[in-house]
Amino acid sequence: MKKRQIAILGSTGSIGTQALEVIEEHSDLYEVYCLTANNKVELLAEQAHKYKPAAVVIANEARYDELRRLMDDLPDVKVYAGPQALDDIVEAGPIDMVLTAMVGFAGLSPTIHAIKAKKAIALANKETLVVAGELILQLAQQYHTPILPVDSEHSAIFQSLVGEDENPIEKILLTASGGPFRTKSMEEIAHVTKADALRHPTWDMGAKITIDSASMMNKGFEVIEAKWLFGVDAKQIQVLVHPQSIVHSAVQFQDGSVKAQLGVPDMRLPIQYAFSFPRRLPLSSERLDLFKHPLEFFEPDLKKFRCLAMAYEALDRGGNMPCIVNAANEIVNRAFLEDRCAFLQMGDIIAETMQRCTFDKNPTYETYIATDAEARRIATELLKSK
Repeated sequence: MKKRQIAILGSTGSIGTQALEVIEEHSDLYEVYCLTANNKVELLAEQAHKYKPAAVVIANEARYDELRRLMDDLPDVKVYAGPQALDDIVEAGPIDMVLTAMVGFAGLSPTIHAIKAKKAIALANKETLVVAGELILQLAQQYHTPILPVDSEHSAIFQSLVGEDENPIEKILLTASGGPFRTKSMEEIAHVTKADALRHPTWDMGAKITIDSASMMNKGFEVIEAKWLFGVDAKQIQVLVHPQSIVHSAVQFQDGSVKAQLGVPDMRLPIQYAFSFPRRLPLSSERLDLFKHPLEFFEPDLKKFRCLAMAYEALDRGGNMPCIVNAANEIVNRAFLEDRCAFLQMGDIIAETMQRCTFDKNPTYETYIATDAEARRIATELLKSK
């Protein structure tokens, strides 16, 4: 049987490295065609030596020569650099599936190119749907391209919907760990550091997503993503704070029944399910023992975690407003990680950027590009003025 060829955009990040573990465990079924990274040339070169892809791409063109030197002993592996190379490589003929595990707005363009090339999409870059959900869904329908969710929550919803094609969704129950500050007061949160925010209680993720989880902006983005993936309204998506991260999400149907997907926190499971759907393959992971795990659920505090409230507001306003929120969040998230912004100040700057940035109810792709640039400029200026 022909091995399925996988392109991994963002192979050096948390999702990318775990995807490589899945491919290694099922090397009889999958093969790496392409690996990409933004800056981590050493790890990218190490991965290339291990998995022998047809090509690697370093998005930061300034690191090309360094990567090329590290791969001099791999003459059969093509080495490319720059954003255009990312757009081009996903269109390569042999590729069957593209795992979009890049972080941020940068994942939008290569995802669009992959869709137009009719490559199956394993979607881990939530910003793609946050920024341009309507456009992405239109393109996926036009080019008959499947989009399979990789986020644990959206994979859980997807798994809960298998076999329920004719049954409308009454409500999506989107679970959230609550992050490291779930039980802290506003006064305590005002003084947290990046070290505090990076200590996630249940998941091991990259720095950007971990900070977004601490502010609950990550959950806000997942609400927006769920709206597009599953065709529901914002009022049909309920966020439940579930500290144990065992129930990954659930769906409530019109007869009142609820179907959920449970498991230990292990991102390899949703990654593998996206690769193998509709099959379930063996996975060498810890098994869930419900005798050892109490299941608790709480309502999120939208005053304490205003980023989640702002995401709902952006979804309600529609147009390019989610794009504005995403761009401003990327700026303040980076600033917080670089000690240039306080934790609660992130929400203040996002809110003010939402007020100042040009709103467009019916955006095009060109609008998203312009909006992203404008929102980043405004958020950066606000940071400097604080």
